[in-house]
Amino acid sequence: MWCGVVTLFPQSFSAIQDYGITARAIKNGLLTLKTWDPRDFTVDNYATVDDRPYGGGPGMVMMAQPLRDALAAAKQAAPSRPRVVYVTPAGKRFDQQTARKLAMNSEPLIFIAGRYEGIDHRVIEHDVDEQLSIGDYVLSGGELAVMVIVDALTRWLPGALGHNQSAVNDAFSEENLGLLDCPHYTRPASLAGVDVPPVLLGGDHQLIARWRKKQSLGQTWLHRPDILQKLTLDETCQKLLAEFQKEIVKEEPL
Repeated sequence: MWCGVVTLFPQSFSAIQDYGITARAIKNGLLTLKTWDPRDFTVDNYATVDDRPYGGGPGMVMMAQPLRDALAAAKQAAPSRPRVVYVTPAGKRFDQQTARKLAMNSEPLIFIAGRYEGIDHRVIEHDVDEQLSIGDYVLSGGELAVMVIVDALTRWLPGALGHNQSAVNDAFSEENLGLLDCPHYTRPASLAGVDVPPVLLGGDHQLIARWRKKQSLGQTWLHRPDILQKLTLDETCQKLLAEFQKEIVKEEPL
């Protein structure tokens, strides 16, 4: 996977270049991550990359010329025709399915990390192929959002995770019906008087799988009921969810 980023703060990407799963993917040749700073493509003595918006108002706007020249350099470095992605609140909501699609397509990606009030709209109109948003809120810049997207898609690269089934078992995956993940436990088996559910210690993998599916359905019902409203559960899932709900009612104090 090849990813390029046009950013005013290339040093910030050390957070994913030097640490965690993304760093390991880079080290193992599964991910290439390059950055281009628009300041390196300015034409004045002050390395100006922003200016006041036409029409007035607060804030500054990233100028088209340095951005377009940085984009041109990034496109030239890409191994094949890249897809240019601008991360913005106006974009399509980024989710697990989008991350998987971007990773599986193996298409080179160039992300634009905006700053200030955003970028000159003519760059969006003429140079951007897709706009993505990681949520309905505003960040000071697009760098964090780009890092979120790169981290999420890296998890889908074959060999990036320690186990090939890790990504498909994650929350929101198609294999998990888009549900939340089930609770997880590790040693010790008893902690402050709270024991690990006995089914996880019994060694019966069918019962464990059934428990995990029930918990996944239940946790989604408790914390993200909006997800369940979009799903058509089969008879087995309906039964498991009903069992979970009944158990919750029993546990509630009188």
